[in-house]
Amino acid sequence: MNFSKNHPDSALTILVECENRWRVYRRLLELGIPCWCTGYQPLQVQIESPLAIAQLWSVVKQVTMPRQHLVDWLEACRKQSAYHSPE
Repeated sequence: MNFSKNHPDSALTILVECENRWRVYRRLLELGIPCWCTGYQPLQVQIESPLAIAQLWSVVKQVTMPRQHLVDWLEACRKQSAYHSPE
């Protein structure tokens, strides 16, 4: 995934593999994040808040990372949370 700044000021161009681009596009629309994409062109995403950039990062990670990597990452987060939680 590559990001590049484009106009308008809050739009990013997201370079995602073709087979993943439409999955990212649909999920961002479900989250209410404005985006657009035409055939054989990069995905354009309108970023209007820090939350939107975090959601974009999360969606792209979920779509592009191997499932086992995501499972391991989630397990590490769970263990860290259990380590830091007061008992």
